[in-house]
Amino acid sequence: MTSDPRDAAEIARYFGTSTRAAALMAQVDWRSHSLGPPDGWPDVLRITLRNMLASPEALFLVWGESRSLFFNDAYLPIVARRSDQAIGACYDEIGSDRQPAVARVYRDALRGKAARLVDERMDIGPTGATRPRWWTFSFAPIFDDDGGVAGVQGLVNETTDIVMHAESERRAAAALAASERRLHRAQEAGRVGIFTIEHATNELVGTPEFFRIFGLPQRSSMPASEIEDMVVPEDQHNISHSDGRRSESIGLHVEYRIKRPDTGEIRCIERRAEFERDEHGRALRMVGVVQDVTERHAARAALAESNATLEARVSERTAERDLLATIVEETDSLVFVVDCDYRWLAVNRAGVAEFQRIYGEPPRIGERIHDTITAMPEHHTILDTTWGRALAGDEFTIIREVEYPDGSDRRTYEMKFNVLRNEEGTQIGAFQMVWDITERVHAEAAYRQMQETLRQSQKMEAMGQLTGGVAHDFNNLLTPIIGSLDLLQRRGSLSEREARLVDGALQSAERAKTLVQRLLAFARRQPLQPGPVEMIKLVEGMAELVASTSGPRIKIHVDVPDTLPPALADHNQLEMAVLNLCVNARDAMPDGGSITIAARLENAPAPGVERLLPGAYIRLSVIDTGIGMDKDTLRRAVEPLYSTKGVGKGIGLGLSMDDGLASQLGGTMMIASRPGLGTRIDLWLPVCDAAGTQARIADEAAPPPQFRGRAMVVDDEPLVRITTADMLQGMGYETEEFDSARTAEQSLRTGRRFDLVVTDHLMPGMSGAELARCIRRHWPALPVLIVSGYADAETIAPDMPRLTKPFREADLIKAIAQLS
Repeated sequence: MTSDPRDAAEIARYFGTSTRAAALMAQVDWRSHSLGPPDGWPDVLRITLRNMLASPEALFLVWGESRSLFFNDAYLPIVARRSDQAIGACYDEIGSDRQPAVARVYRDALRGKAARLVDERMDIGPTGATRPRWWTFSFAPIFDDDGGVAGVQGLVNETTDIVMHAESERRAAAALAASERRLHRAQEAGRVGIFTIEHATNELVGTPEFFRIFGLPQRSSMPASEIEDMVVPEDQHNISHSDGRRSESIGLHVEYRIKRPDTGEIRCIERRAEFERDEHGRALRMVGVVQDVTERHAARAALAESNATLEARVSERTAERDLLATIVEETDSLVFVVDCDYRWLAVNRAGVAEFQRIYGEPPRIGERIHDTITAMPEHHTILDTTWGRALAGDEFTIIREVEYPDGSDRRTYEMKFNVLRNEEGTQIGAFQMVWDITERVHAEAAYRQMQETLRQSQKMEAMGQLTGGVAHDFNNLLTPIIGSLDLLQRRGSLSEREARLVDGALQSAERAKTLVQRLLAFARRQPLQPGPVEMIKLVEGMAELVASTSGPRIKIHVDVPDTLPPALADHNQLEMAVLNLCVNARDAMPDGGSITIAARLENAPAPGVERLLPGAYIRLSVIDTGIGMDKDTLRRAVEPLYSTKGVGKGIGLGLSMDDGLASQLGGTMMIASRPGLGTRIDLWLPVCDAAGTQARIADEAAPPPQFRGRAMVVDDEPLVRITTADMLQGMGYETEEFDSARTAEQSLRTGRRFDLVVTDHLMPGMSGAELARCIRRHWPALPVLIVSGYADAETIAPDMPRLTKPFREADLIKAIAQLS
């Protein structure tokens, strides 16, 4: 429409020209509009419009019986591309009231009642949004001079961040609870208790194993003084009183004895702790671990008693060995005794067993240590260093990790070396006590890694919940879109321009479908569909797409031999992976550069990919000349949700999904990059065998099947149900639609005959899987196809035929053909 200059002048005079909305009003031909020229508009309309245009809030006005729409600049992003057509248009045709909930409060306002709709999920606003959005609407009636409702004014606010923040907090709490349960199981297995003492309150918080060690009932917290009161008087100097903790004058690694309140036993406790500090370095709390080491001290005491008598009888070798065996033979600690010539004097039973497990043969009394360890001569240097120090008069303790020769286990030992002397005080050898502390070390490592593990688990749990929850609703939206566009395309009655538009829309919808599948595959909730992929076709197609969107400063090079065999991959997923790598490469070259997409036939194992199974692979490479990555960025490149791009330019899932895709296909992903020298990313994909390629050719050449009969279509989503029914009718079926599984079952029980049932799975009341099981019991000859939206697929029995949403008519034909 072309506006009348007089109207444009009137609008400029009364409303000004400083806002885009006023400029859009000046372009409307009001003389042919039902409201007429602006100079004839009622004062209440003119005043309301002037106030609305000056407001910073997103406001709109619906006026008169024609429901004419006006809005201000803050509302422009909501109408988006329709803004130049929306002013003066009928709100009922283009407004948000097409959403049922919005329509309800809008009608209340038309009846003279102010109304409000809070946190409603709606897909409005700029096109291309990649996440769900929530909105709050407020409607108020505008009255004319006679008290009648002349119009409705609305206020719109987006509340997406508030809604999503609340949901994120709920998920984080659930992930934290799961992590705490795992930590509790690890503590029980290692018999290690963890505690925290707050300096300000002297309150102690401990794990269940902590309370078990001290013989106390489990509590949420307790005064630290209760533990201090359990310590025997002789060991009071070793414990951490509140004053000592505040002044940091206490030992962090100590041992002390307690009297357990439940049994009255005297037990020896080992405590390792450290201080947590604020940003100024002040200690806020003590955190640490405790372990009951009573048995270890008993073994040490036994050995001390043995040493006291051994000095007097060192010349009587047989008597010494008998005495040592009597004292220490039954202890779980490992005891080794050697003379000054490195010859075995005594070894207890536990020591013999563990020594033989490690070195393959037992230690023999009188034989030199070096002669015993013949299978692992590289340990001779270690023996010379440790036993040499002890035989030189040094007493010390070390911790060492030892791997069994067959690789079946790795254990960590605490080894204490002491000097062995005779009655005159002359050194006659050395002895060693060894304790297996593997479980304690693991528990301490688990404690140190707890925060890092929690952070990663929260990311992965959030990804799994997000992808699983969104897939069903999103695929329900995509199903009628893809199905309808597919039907339009297959009918062939479109003009050239219409066909081009439909084809573009269908490609966009298919990319949305593939994106959901990639997210689900990354979260391990969607199986891949691998098959032969011709690399030259895929790479050239992606190169053309990237070149068309990258501008003249980015040069695209393709290096793929024509003779390259097909790779075994999911075509859609691999296409999206290559596109993601190319987009990353483009973003890494803000000043321009070149992207090379190459593919080569390689054999594994090869340097850098030794973990791949032997065989032939396609190495698909994307190489750029961009800014590259430093070591820290390269180390975290495939970490989920890690991104170096700015806000709104990436969410940090692309490389994680690409790496997961390659792994699921039996390959791997390799990244090489240096700052300023660009980046190279290789996807190693298995080569598809000839049988797989021939099977695909045979499937494509098979004639389309012929169908006829009556089909029952069951779905609670009207658009999905209608689209499915249209596809079945195009295939030759007569269809009857049902909006629930219960009404479909009742129709079958009345004797109505059908040749096919196509049902959605997740519906209120009876599910599609329950309907299928009912049909199998009562009408076993009636074939059933379940249509699933991913999130609910795990509840469907494996032998139930299914089709995933969204789908085209060809997918439906193939699924029904397989029923027979």
